[in-house]
Formats: sequence, structure tokens, C-alpha cells
Amino acid sequence: MEGNTKLSVAEDAVEYHLFLLPEEPRDPEKRKEVLQKYITAIMTQYAPLLVSYIWQNQPFNLRYKPAKGSIPAHIVGVTKFGDNIEDEWFIVYLIKQITKKFPELVARIEDSDGEFLLIEAAEFLPKWLDPDNSTNRVFFHCGELCIIPVPRKAGEVSWLPPTPPTISQALSVITKHSEKIIASESIQAAVNRRIRGYPEKIQTSLHRAHCFLPAAAVAILKQRPQLIAAAVQAFYLRDPIDLRACRTFKMFLPETRVMTSVMFTKCLYAQLVQQRFVPDRRSGYALPPQSHPQYRAHELGMKLAHGFEILCAKASPLPDFKKSLMMNTSLWNGFLDSLKQNDYFEGEIEGSAKYLQKLRMAENYFQQSVNGPENFLDISPGEEILTLLQTVPFDVEELKKEDANLPLEDDDHWLYLSPDQLDQILQEAVGKDEPRLTPTPKGEEEQNYDLTKVTESVKAFVSKVSTHKGAELPREPSEAPITFDADSFLSYIDKILGPNSGESDSDDLGGDDLDEEDSECLDSDDDVDLETVDPEGKASTKETLESIKSLMAQMDQELAHTSIGKSFTTWKQMENLTKEPSQTLGSDSDNDETTADGPVLEPVDVDLNLVSNILESYHSQAGLAGPASNLLQSMGVQLPDDADHRHAST
Repeated sequence: MEGNTKLSVAEDAVEYHLFLLPEEPRDPEKRKEVLQKYITAIMTQYAPLLVSYIWQNQPFNLRYKPAKGSIPAHIVGVTKFGDNIEDEWFIVYLIKQITKKFPELVARIEDSDGEFLLIEAAEFLPKWLDPDNSTNRVFFHCGELCIIPVPRKAGEVSWLPPTPPTISQALSVITKHSEKIIASESIQAAVNRRIRGYPEKIQTSLHRAHCFLPAAAVAILKQRPQLIAAAVQAFYLRDPIDLRACRTFKMFLPETRVMTSVMFTKCLYAQLVQQRFVPDRRSGYALPPQSHPQYRAHELGMKLAHGFEILCAKASPLPDFKKSLMMNTSLWNGFLDSLKQNDYFEGEIEGSAKYLQKLRMAENYFQQSVNGPENFLDISPGEEILTLLQTVPFDVEELKKEDANLPLEDDDHWLYLSPDQLDQILQEAVGKDEPRLTPTPKGEEEQNYDLTKVTESVKAFVSKVSTHKGAELPREPSEAPITFDADSFLSYIDKILGPNSGESDSDDLGGDDLDEEDSECLDSDDDVDLETVDPEGKASTKETLESIKSLMAQMDQELAHTSIGKSFTTWKQMENLTKEPSQTLGSDSDNDETTADGPVLEPVDVDLNLVSNILESYHSQAGLAGPASNLLQSMGVQLPDDADHRHAST
């Protein structure tokens, strides 16, 4: 991240940087000491959320990074979130809360896609903002998303850098003009919608299930519940070489299995359940019939045992690994006091089983994230498991006795979605989360559906601007109106179609490219007022329009001699349909008039043909996704189900 270059982030990983706004202290050692204190304060402040959180791959972590070039010394962290995208958005929530709690810190966050916060709010971004100029412009400060704008003209705003800013320039702008660079409410709302529900959402993302596990695995998960993620990933990403270690189990013997309750994230549970796997006969992991009431528990336990065995086969124990904590240090005491103040122990009596379990989890978190996070990240899950097997005692008979008091399993109905539930989730994802309190019956919905929505939406779409970057969708009514500069619009048209286009292009340094004012004026649907144009421009425009009309008339004459007109519904045909049969007996079936220049096509009913063609395309999709439904849904139009196709399929 040198100067104003973009971050280079690994795939499925998120990188976050925390910068200290005051320039003091300038001494590197003193500044390092200050930043280290911030790291400890942050990890202690948010320990109640992080202690029990189950990460897909890597936990949230912070470390000191010294100054390099124009980038000052700061705090950095990298987390691989793998398949669980919720880990990334939980980190966004944490970063937002950190800058709110510590207003002297400014945060920047990116992943392998770049500025993914801007991607989330893509529909509401200003036109000038694109991936090429967004570097070092997006930050969190005081819990607010800030975007450093680009000046419309060089030097127009003295405190705005004309080129993508460096980190130092960006921090200077945030320090002096933070209230002027806060992102718009629509952008803030789009990001906040994605992190809405935290921290309560952490509990709803968990799933408890019964598993028939080897006693050694039960003991490990009691000590370190977060290792469930490593075991699931090892099984989920297994290869034939990994399975060699599972032909005969050495660490997690099948004859020691006991029933236990295991906490997963929904992502991990889905990965484990959805994979079909038949164990090797030599392993000793025989499954009961699928009709057995505890078949699911046996299957889950078998898969987890394979995952733990694979992890251990790839690692070796650490001879000098010590889990001893400096329990008398002020750092641990302050950390423990912070947990108590934040009600981490939830009123449990000191010394009780639940209290001790939470205390062990807090000790592990302290060792990993506060006391020595840099060294602990280098320890693989397999090494930690082997070390725990050497240091954690367990009694198989005692674990079997706990079978009778296991908490109930969670219902996994969330794994199976109906089409209506999927549609609701997709609508919530795009911000249309108003639930239907009283669903309309299918037949009544089809009868009451207004097809004018289709024509109005398509007309609005066609009237928008399309470039090599794509087409604009119709804007919501709540958005601010777009200004239209008729002079700039006509000037641009004259450059393309006017007789003196060569001279105009040579005189204009911008060539055929639009400047910002020109591109903004093209967003309007207003008509051009020819009265405001100078005489030469007005004459040139009229000549162009006459030329186009003449060309269109010639095309009409050529098409009139073909059968192309019969493929469209005309106004005259629609009038005949509304008349009595006796009134239409003498009418011409071709519906084409003839003039001295030849036959002339009847005016076409554009709206009716548009709706007919869209419905025909929608019907040909056979209930699946296709161009008609995708186009209309992008414009907020939801067609009812195709009744004809539904009846035909049944």
C-alpha cells in the first residue's frame, strides 16, 4: 500500500488498516508504544463479542505495522473468511464500532474485490467515482463512512487533491474537513443494511446439533469450541491423499464415541451436511440405517472425526508450546475486569461449570488475540489439537453420563427454502424488504395485474443513457431530479452529426469524450428547446432531423412491400376487434393502405406489441430465469407466475 497504490489482498480475505490522526508522537518507538496500547484496548473492549465467535478460517486480529515511505505507522489486520461472507461483514461492523468508540482512529478496509463497500452501494454512488479513482478515498471515521471527493476542476477546492490522494493527504483531509466528506445517506444506508442486526445476529448465525463423536474430539471442543471450523474445513476440502490417514484411525478411535452437543455456524453446518461421504470399512466408522432416529448425529460425528484426524496427520506437536498465561500481569487483570464489566460471565457464580468454561474460552482468546497474536497465528490447528490432546485430560465414562442432559438440537429447516422464501430473501438483499402480510392468491393476482407497468418501465429504461459501461436503470421517484443542460447536449450532438464535426473535434481538447457536465446533462429525459440554440446550431440540428426523417420514410417504403408488417398488431386491427362482426365484413384483411408511392404500413400499437413480445419471452422461460424476467425485475416489475406453463407441467 505504497503511496496511493491499491491494496493487494489475497482471495477470500479482508484487510483493514487503522490510522491514528494526531501526528504526535513523531518518535517511532513512542508511536509504536501508543499504537500497541490501542491494540490492547480494542481487543479488550470487544472481547465479549470475539471470545465465543466461531470464525470460518481466521479470527479478527490486529498488529503493529511500522512506517513505510509516505504511509505512517499504523495498525493492520488480515482475515481469511473463506466461504462465510458474514465473517467479512462482521469485521465491517467491528471496524465501524471501533472508529465510533475511538474517534481519533480512521479505518480503511478492502478485500480482493477492492472497495467492496462501494460495490455494496453501487446504485447510489456519484458518477465521478469509479474503481480507477477510488484509491484512498473511502474511510470510516467516528462511525461514519467518508468519501473524499474529486474536485470538478483543478484548484477549485484548495483542500481537495486533484489526483488520487496518498494516505497522508487523505488523513489530512479527514482531520480538517471530516464533516464535508461524509457519504450520502443512501450510501450509508446501503452499507448499514448489510451489517444490520449485529451483534444480535451473531447468535442467529449459530446452529446446535447432536454429534456422535470420539471422546478426544469432545474434550478438544470443550476446551476450544472454535476448532470446529478447522475440522469442518479439513473434511470439506479433503483429497485422496488426506483420506489415507483415515483408513485406520490413530487419534480419534471410533470405539470411544459418545453423544455430545456441538455448536456450528450455519455455514459450517451446511458444508458438513450437504456432502455425501461413505467411510472406509477399515476405519471402523459404520453408520446405522438412514431410518435410525440418530442417523444424522452418527453421520455428523463420523465426518468431524475424519476432519480432526486429517488435521493431526498433517501436523506435529509443539515441544515448547506452553499454555501458561501470565495470570498475575496487569494486562490479564485488566482484560478480566473488562469482561466482568461487560457481563461476559452472564451472572454465573465464580467456580461453577459454565463460569469455568467461559473463563477457559477467555484465556484462549487472551493468548491468541491480546498477549501474543503474531506468534499464535503461525500455529496450525493440527498442532494445537495435538498439544491439547497431550495436556487436556478426559474420562470417557464421565462424558457418556452427559448424554442424558444434552441441550435440544436446533431445527435445520433453514437449509431448505421454498421459491417464495428465496424471492423474499432476494428482495431483502436489494433493499425491498417490505413483507407481504396477506399474500394475494395466484388467480386474483393475475387478474388484477396492471400490464401498463411493463410498458411504462420499458419506456423509462429506453429513455436512459447507455454507454460502453452499461445502461442506466430508471431511477426511484425518491431520488433527486436530474438537471439538463440543453446547450451542452446540442453541442455534443453537433460534434457527432454536424457538418463541421472535424473542426469542432480539433478545437476541443477533449475530443469525442464527454466532460462531467456533458455526461450529467445526458441523464435528463427533458426535450431539447431549439429556441435556446444559436441560429447556426439550430439550422444544423434541423438539417440532421430532416435527414433522419427522410431516411426513415425510405425504410418504411421498402418494408411496405414485405410481410414484415403482418407480424405486428396495428391500431386498425385493434379497432376491428372492438367492432361488431357486421361492421368488419367489408374491411380489407391486409389492413394496408395504398398510395401513389405504393403500399403504406398501418401505424403499429407499440405498447401492445411490446407487452405481447415480453409475455411470449416470459412464457418461453418455462418458469426459469431469463431475459424478460431479469430485465423487468431490475426495473422493479414483478410478473405473476406463468399459469399456462404451470398447468401444462402438471
